[in-house]
Amino acid sequence: MAPPSFGLAQWWAKEARNGTPVVVTMENPNYSVVEIDGPEAAAFQSMDKGRGKNAKQFTWVLLLKAHRAVGCVAWLAAGLWALLGAIKKRLISQQGVAVESDKLGKGKLLFRFLRGVLALSLLMLAFEMIAYWNGWHFQKPSLHLPENLHIPETTEIRGWMHSAYLSWLSFRADYIAYPIQALSNFCVILFIIQSADRMILCFGCFWIKFKKIKPRIAGDPLKSDDVECSNFEFPMVLVQIPMCNEREVYEQSISAVCQIDWPRDRLLIQVLDDSDDQTIKILIKAEVSKWSQRGVNIVYRHRLVRTGYKAGNLKSAMSCDHVKDYEFVAIFDADFQPNPDFLKQTIPHFKGNPELGLVQARWSFVNKDENLLTRLQNINLCFHFEVEQQVNGVFLNFFGFNGTAGVWRIKALEDSGGWLERTTVEDMDIAVRAHLNGWKFIFLNDVKVPCELPESYEAYRKQQHRWHSGPMHLFRLCLPAIITSKISIWKKANLILLFFLLRKLILPFYSFTLFCVILPLTMFVPEAELPVWVICYVPVIMSVLNVLPAPRSFPFIVPYLLFENTMSVTKFNAMVSGLFKLGSSYEWVVTKKAGRSSESDLLAAAEMESKPANHPQLLRGVSDSELMELNKLKEQQKEFLHPVKRANKIYKKELALALLLLTGAVRSLLSAQGIHFYFLLFQGVSFLLVGLDLIGEQIS
Repeated sequence: MAPPSFGLAQWWAKEARNGTPVVVTMENPNYSVVEIDGPEAAAFQSMDKGRGKNAKQFTWVLLLKAHRAVGCVAWLAAGLWALLGAIKKRLISQQGVAVESDKLGKGKLLFRFLRGVLALSLLMLAFEMIAYWNGWHFQKPSLHLPENLHIPETTEIRGWMHSAYLSWLSFRADYIAYPIQALSNFCVILFIIQSADRMILCFGCFWIKFKKIKPRIAGDPLKSDDVECSNFEFPMVLVQIPMCNEREVYEQSISAVCQIDWPRDRLLIQVLDDSDDQTIKILIKAEVSKWSQRGVNIVYRHRLVRTGYKAGNLKSAMSCDHVKDYEFVAIFDADFQPNPDFLKQTIPHFKGNPELGLVQARWSFVNKDENLLTRLQNINLCFHFEVEQQVNGVFLNFFGFNGTAGVWRIKALEDSGGWLERTTVEDMDIAVRAHLNGWKFIFLNDVKVPCELPESYEAYRKQQHRWHSGPMHLFRLCLPAIITSKISIWKKANLILLFFLLRKLILPFYSFTLFCVILPLTMFVPEAELPVWVICYVPVIMSVLNVLPAPRSFPFIVPYLLFENTMSVTKFNAMVSGLFKLGSSYEWVVTKKAGRSSESDLLAAAEMESKPANHPQLLRGVSDSELMELNKLKEQQKEFLHPVKRANKIYKKELALALLLLTGAVRSLLSAQGIHFYFLLFQGVSFLLVGLDLIGEQIS
C-alpha cells in the first residue's frame, strides 16, 4: 500500500496554529510526523530533517524510482531489439523486401556521391580513433592552428602514423575547413531567410485569425426560397473526376459527387477514366451506369490516346462540344468526397466578382491517424492550407492551385491557354499563367473536402518526388513569361523569389546540404563546426510553428523534425532532376490509395446495404451488353479478393545517409559534443528506419 500524503494535514495545522508548538503523533507504527513552530523551534534546528521518515518508507521510495528506471531501460531495450531484428530480417536475410532500383537519372549519381562520402567518413573515423587512443588530439581546433599550440618536433614524432596525422591536421585546417565553412555559412544564411519567411507567414495567419478575415458572400443568393422562382441564380456547372486505375476509391468518389446539392439540369458530371486495366474500366462504367439510371446527369469518358497524364485527360474533356454551355468547372481527384453543399459554398463567391478565376477549398483527411506517416503528413498539409494558402489568398489573391477540390471559371482557363501537358504539375502551371493574366484566387479555409493520405512510404515518396520535381521544371519554362508579363514588379518578385526559389528550391537544398552532409562532415573537420542554435534552437522553433495549425500533433514534434530532414534527400533529388530536366522530371506515378472512408460514408453505405429492394431497379433499361459486363464484373471482383503479393522496399540512399550520420555521431563522442551527438544519433536512426521502410504501412 502506498504511503498517505500529509500535505493537507500540514497546511491545516499551519493555518490553525496560534503561536503554540504543536506535536502530532500518529498511532500508525510506520509513520510519525512532528511539527514544531514558534520561538521554541530554534532548539530543534539541529535535528535531522529526515528523521521523521523511517527506513521502510525510504525503501519504498527507492523501489518506486528503481521500477521507473527499469521500465525505461526495458522500453529502450525492446525498441533496440526490434530495430536490430528488422535490420537482420530486411538487410541480412532479405525476407519480404525488395531493393529500390536505381535507373538512369533517378538518383543514381546522388547515391554514388553519398556512398563516396560515407566511405571517406569511415576511413577518417578509423584514423581519428587511432589518434584518440594514442593521445594525439589537440584540445580545441580552429581554422588556423594557434601560435601557442605545441607542435611536436621531429624528434617527438612517434612513427609514420603520427607524422601522417599531423600532416592531416595541417592540411585539414588550411584546405578543407574553409570550403566547408563557406558552404556552411551560405546554407545558414538561406536557413535564416527561409525561417524569416516562415515566421512572416505565421504572423499573417495570426493576424487573419485576430481580425477574423475571410472571404464572405454578399447576401444569400442560393436560398432555397428562390429555387421555385427561377434558376437564374444557379449557373451551369461542370464537375470532372479524373482517375487512372483507381480501383479502391472510384465508387466512393463518384457517389459523393453525384449527391451534390445542385439542380440536375444545370449540372454535368464527367468521369474521366484513363485506366488501362480492363477490369477497372468495367467497374467504373457500371458505377456510372448505376447513377445515370437514378437520374444523375453523368457521363463516362475514356481516351484512346493516353498522353499528357492528368493534364492531357482534362484537356481532352474540355474539348467536348457540350462544355461550351457551362460557366464553371469543379475538379475532384478520385479519392475526394465533397459534401453535398460544396457548390453552394463555393459558386456564390464568383457572383459580382468578374476578376475571380479560382475558388480553392481545403483538404481534410479521413486516415490522418492511421499510422505515424499519416500523422506527420497531416502536420505538413495543415500548415500548407492553414498558413501558406490562406495568407497568400488573403494578402496576394494568388496561390498554387492544389489540383483538386477547387472551382475554376472556364473563361479563366481559356484565357490562360487551358491545360498544358508540358509538366507533371499542371495545377501549378495553370495557376501561374492565370495569375500572369490578372485573374484572382480565393481560398476557403472553412470549406473542407475529405480525402486520403498515402499510408505507405513508397507511395508518399513518389508523390513528393512529383511535387518537388514538377515546380522546378515549370520554373524553367515560366521564367521568361514571368519576366515579360505586364504584372507589377512586386508580383514578379513574389513569383520568382518566394513562390519558386525560396519555397521550392532553397528549402530542399539547404535542408539536405546543411543537416545531412555538412553537419556529419564537421565532426571530422571540427574547424568548421556548426553553432548549436542552427542545429537545435531554430529548427525546434520552426517545428513548433509548423505544428500550431494541428495542435493535436504536438506529441509528434520531435519525429516530425527528424522526418522532415529525412525527406530532404528525396526532395533534393527531385528538385535537381526537375531543375536540370533529368529523366525522372517528367514521370507520373499514381499515388496508391487504400480506399478509406469517412464515418458519414460508412453510415451511408450501411443504409444502402440495408435496402436490398432498390438494387433490382438499377438494372432497368440496361442493355444485354451491359448485363454481360456486369456478370463479368462479378467474376472479376471474386478474383480481386485474392491478395496480391507485395513487399516492403529497402532505400539505399536513406541507408547510406543513416550510416554517414551514425558515423558522425561516433566521431562526436571523441570531442564530447553533446547536442551534435544526440542530433546525429537520432537523425541517423530516423534515416535507418525510413531506409528499411519501417515507417508507414507494413506489408507482411
